[in-house]
Amino acid sequence: MKIPSSIWTLLIGIGLTLVSLWYGQNHGLLPTAASDEAPLVDGLFNAMMTVSTGIFVLVEGILIYSAIKYRRRAGDNADGPPVHGNVPLEILWTAIPTVIVIGISVYSFDVYNDMGGFSPHAIHEAPMTSQVMNMPGAAIAATLSDTPPSTEPNENQEKSDQAMQDPATAAVRNADQIPQKRNAPGVGSVAPTLGPTPENEGKPPAFVVNVTGLQYAWIFTYPDTEVTSGELHVPIGREVQLNMTANDVIHAFWVPEFRLKQDVIPGRQSEIRFTPNKEGDYTLICAELCGPYHGAMRTQVVVQKPEEFEQWIQEQEVASAEELKQAVAVNPVDLTPDEFLAPHTSHMGIHPEMLHQLHK
Repeated sequence: MKIPSSIWTLLIGIGLTLVSLWYGQNHGLLPTAASDEAPLVDGLFNAMMTVSTGIFVLVEGILIYSAIKYRRRAGDNADGPPVHGNVPLEILWTAIPTVIVIGISVYSFDVYNDMGGFSPHAIHEAPMTSQVMNMPGAAIAATLSDTPPSTEPNENQEKSDQAMQDPATAAVRNADQIPQKRNAPGVGSVAPTLGPTPENEGKPPAFVVNVTGLQYAWIFTYPDTEVTSGELHVPIGREVQLNMTANDVIHAFWVPEFRLKQDVIPGRQSEIRFTPNKEGDYTLICAELCGPYHGAMRTQVVVQKPEEFEQWIQEQEVASAEELKQAVAVNPVDLTPDEFLAPHTSHMGIHPEMLHQLHK
């Protein structure tokens, strides 16, 4: 008995859906999820993988089927039958991708909001006079250059001044040499921020870490402790706020296991909040091409139990005091600055070959 084509279409559709759903949830392409925010990104990625798998299998299946069924047979030298366009089919395969793209866009924006990426209360139009707005190319010029003069407070300057109150942070940042630019959401010029998730809205973070990016190292300072480290240590289960800026060029803070990536920009104070939920050592990578040694700009993020983290802080405070006493001693031999400073920064996780990039 010949099976109707409608039945075949139904069976193929069911099989295609099951394969797509299974692979979309079991692809194994993502690293370990180690933060409370990671499931949000994973859900979006799995949905995109499900849709992509279904489209790929469907398109490739039709191509292979057509190549086999409609191949030229031996001895058949006749022209193929003329085939004209099918308007309903063309509308269908245009409408379906449109719906998919709109759906993924809405889902992506929802995830971005849930991760604290959009705060409508923080949006305000950048002041621009009518004369500036009427100039040809004013919008592009405003986006590429600093924003017009404003009487509003410079949030980046205020945050920079607050961070510089910590002596350890002031020692590693070149804030006096880098002007802090104004935020102007209306022209697309802002310091990137991932704020608190909805459940943490209005609550202060458990603790704050100041992050300074420079060619080619990450420097972490812990306010009120005067601890400086080349590794980021955080306690498990507590929300962390990172206040980030760069001393030279644009860098990017990226920890794949946390599903977080944020630009670190000179003259702007980036913020990111996250809650680690799995102990371990994770690699922090600079995801923005920042120079010839960009590939070496990586370090470790260590997620510890709260008591282990407190012990680490105490050890670093003691070690910093001891290292300071040694560092101020007279150089007994003719060593280069890199060679002399190397022993004093090894406990910070800073590679000796990167010391020459540190400027006074």
